[in-house]
Amino acid sequence: MLLSLSQLLAANYPDALGFLRVFQYLTFRAVMAAMTALLIGLIFGPWVIRRLTEMKIGQPIREYGVQAHLGKRGTPTMGGVLVLIGIGVSTLLWFDWSNRFVWIVMVVTFGFGAIGWVDDWRKVVKKDPEGMRSREKFFWQTLIGLVAALYLAFSVSETSNLRVLELFLRWVTSGFSNDLPPKADLMVPFFKTVSYPLGVFGFIALSWFVIVGSSNAVNFTDGLDGLAIMPVVMVGSALGIFAYIVGRADYSRYLLFPHIPGAGELLIFCAALAGAGLAFLWFNANPAQVFMGDVGALSLGGALGTIAVITRQEIVLGIMGGIFVAEALSVMLQVSWFKYTKRRYGEGRRIFLMAPLHHHFEKKGWTETQVVVRFWIITMLLCLVGLASLKLR
Repeated sequence: MLLSLSQLLAANYPDALGFLRVFQYLTFRAVMAAMTALLIGLIFGPWVIRRLTEMKIGQPIREYGVQAHLGKRGTPTMGGVLVLIGIGVSTLLWFDWSNRFVWIVMVVTFGFGAIGWVDDWRKVVKKDPEGMRSREKFFWQTLIGLVAALYLAFSVSETSNLRVLELFLRWVTSGFSNDLPPKADLMVPFFKTVSYPLGVFGFIALSWFVIVGSSNAVNFTDGLDGLAIMPVVMVGSALGIFAYIVGRADYSRYLLFPHIPGAGELLIFCAALAGAGLAFLWFNANPAQVFMGDVGALSLGGALGTIAVITRQEIVLGIMGGIFVAEALSVMLQVSWFKYTKRRYGEGRRIFLMAPLHHHFEKKGWTETQVVVRFWIITMLLCLVGLASLKLR
């Protein structure tokens, strides 16, 4: 919005307001988006926490969980709305409204946020311990993920929604031809020319898996004060760098990445995510004044997955978000092994002392702060590995 306004004013009053041309610079708007989201979070954070407390939206704590967490019972949850407010307002202020990629990321982010909101509301306000049933939640996640994946399959190599529609109709009328341009191939990091053609159906399946999988992986990670939000900030910031590079023809050509026109504008969203995330961490650091809840975790994970798909960095996302991957795998392995051994031996057995993985280390004797900070350090190292793939090819 501010970009269009600055262009209009600078064009009509070039002598007096020519300095507004600075708004044309993507990096300037990214910095301002981060600062705007940070200030929104810090200013409105206390008010949001008071409102959640007044509404008695307190986090329930499992009796069979880590005993040290019982003292957190009643801490306001659903604080992810604070992050979403910061991201939404800041992004709308600073990005180019004609950019289709930012809009689709916003749709996924707030769509998944709505799913998390309903889940949290049923758990905390309606006192339903199951919240939104797994099948219902998965259905809505799948619906949003598939819509986004289908749109992105035809938009990665195009510059307008009209052209995307034309390609989609041509695909349908041709009997679902399975070809996509090389830009849509699955890129393998650290190799110059290694990529795998996916075809339309392969692209859609992979994109759905990345978007929905990322959403749930971040949700599994959100179990300790500050554990999830800082890795989200770090991974989101790194993805912003990838978006900036693939969105520029000169940088992408030099670094041997596919040029995706318009992808650079995602840097604005990533900057807003980083600013809003840091503001939330101000209140979520141990001892937390507010928890993120599913409304925040599901939406932020979905956003990371969608950005990775647009920038063609699905594998790099798996590297940089290694903590998220490990947390999700720990839950899947624990549940699968428990069910298998119960069916085989009549008694369920466990691989980990408790899943997700961060609870296992707590049971091993690590303090909550040790787990959180060490997971942050690991994520920082993994982000550096991911960023190294920019040049080590």
